[in-house]
Amino acid sequence: MPHIHIIGIGTGNPEHVTIQAINAMNASDAIFIPTKGPEKDGLAAVRREICSRYVTNSKTEIIEFAVPKRATADRTYLESVDVWHASIAKTYVRLIEGLPEAGRGAFLIWGDPSLYDSTIRILERAQVASSFAFEFSVIPGITSVQALAASHRIPINLVGKPLELTTGRRLVEKGNRAESTVVMLDGELAFSKIDDPDAEIFWGAYLGTPDEITRAGRLADVADEIVRVRAEARARHGWIMDIYLLRKGHDFDDL
Repeated sequence: MPHIHIIGIGTGNPEHVTIQAINAMNASDAIFIPTKGPEKDGLAAVRREICSRYVTNSKTEIIEFAVPKRATADRTYLESVDVWHASIAKTYVRLIEGLPEAGRGAFLIWGDPSLYDSTIRILERAQVASSFAFEFSVIPGITSVQALAASHRIPINLVGKPLELTTGRRLVEKGNRAESTVVMLDGELAFSKIDDPDAEIFWGAYLGTPDEITRAGRLADVADEIVRVRAEARARHGWIMDIYLLRKGHDFDDL
């Protein structure tokens, strides 16, 4: 039966790609590259560069496909995501149908497929929706969490303390609870709404790429600057991927 590789490619630096990922790419009959319109072509461009650099199998075909857009009108967030995933699953079925018999395909996933990415879920839906059987495997990649810590030269957690991983939407709803909180998918600038001025923030955007931007410091001191820099970067590039760590306290505070 057809086999699909879900391959983590890191945060935009082609050197994040692992040897395991390169081998899987070269073992594939087709590599599927999502496109999201000209305003986000930079995301597809990184995938194209990775293929150009590492795919040496002349029989591997590069196939680009348009990602269906998520409709949000008159729907809750979860409802809109559910319908959107169903639409993408149909697209995946069509792509996999185009593989040779017992062929191999690959999706190149930003960061790691296990962390705030839904390709695994969508492929599971595609298995149910398709009229044929296929299997898939997952190849891990460097996450934006790791890239953020490396760029700031910090450990993510305090000694013996828990780490919370959440979204901007949930941070606004629940507040800054843990000693170390990593926040992803924050289109709401949630950090600027947190009433915890003495917390530290370690922020980064376009991590691992030539366009990388980082800022760090006491939240009350740097929040406004991050808001400004983020807005300027998004206007310049047409898109932004950023992540940050909020930290309260220090190592060994409990001694």
